[in-house]
Amino acid sequence: MESANQTASVTEFILLGLSAHPKLEKTFFVLILLMYLVIILGNGVLILVTILDSRLHTPMYFFLGNLSFLDICYTTSSVPLILDSFLTPRKTIPFSACAVQMFLSFAMGATECVLLGMMAFDRYVAICNPLRYPIVMSRAVYVPMAAGSWAAGCAASMVQTSLAMRLPFCGDNVINHFTCEILAVLKLACADISINVVSMGVTNVIFLGVPVLLISVSYIFILTTILRIPSGEGRKKAFSTCSAHLTVVVIFYGTILFMYGKPKSKDPLGADKQDLADKLTSLFYGVVTPMLNPIIYSLRNKDVKAAVRNLVSQKCFTW
Repeated sequence: MESANQTASVTEFILLGLSAHPKLEKTFFVLILLMYLVIILGNGVLILVTILDSRLHTPMYFFLGNLSFLDICYTTSSVPLILDSFLTPRKTIPFSACAVQMFLSFAMGATECVLLGMMAFDRYVAICNPLRYPIVMSRAVYVPMAAGSWAAGCAASMVQTSLAMRLPFCGDNVINHFTCEILAVLKLACADISINVVSMGVTNVIFLGVPVLLISVSYIFILTTILRIPSGEGRKKAFSTCSAHLTVVVIFYGTILFMYGKPKSKDPLGADKQDLADKLTSLFYGVVTPMLNPIIYSLRNKDVKAAVRNLVSQKCFTW
């Protein structure tokens, strides 16, 4: 009987979340719920104005609309699950639901990496080659660029999710995370995961390394071009067109580097504190970053602020 129990397949997972810190759960429930509502409202308004305002029918705002929709999808794939875990004593998720959640969160994250790279290229062309911008970034170019970002992210997620969920899970089914994060799930497999590790390494190079390289090269050329502009007002105006994107990139990749680049503690007490810090950092990456994106683009972009004011005034006039 004992042998049979050890080899039985796992049909559900238990999400540990903040179970060890019950006092924090109620506080974070309210905090995350408020942030999620801001994400839906802020990104929803950005999508609305980029569709309704004809002045925003440009490649930059088309990519921004995609980014806003992506942030809504990303948070919706995980936040309801996180909120439920804060209120439920036994935090279980079926195997199939775990696979779906893993696919969606990985797909949205990978897509955002590629999309931020595409947006950097758009800013490079706009600032470094302004006369050729309408030709290089025509609708026939930027729409396939955005579609390709989504397709690449979904394809990578399908591969990684399939490789992860085909593994046998015959032992511990407790995921030390808020959601079915792929690395946390792989730790529970009772089989060789070397293929998964290699595949994840290749995926990280493609979806993290390549976009970061593209963004870095683009901004080297952008900064070089801006510094050549003779007037201070001209330099300020040129930099303002890409400052919002640069801020989002720094927050997005900075959080990723902080999560996966810091050394692990060997002290048991320190490991417990680090475990809590890792979870809260992951929460920041999954909730705070999508919440900040529409705020950053609204505060740093006169066109978006004007479009939002027009939308609000029209609604008020209608009412």
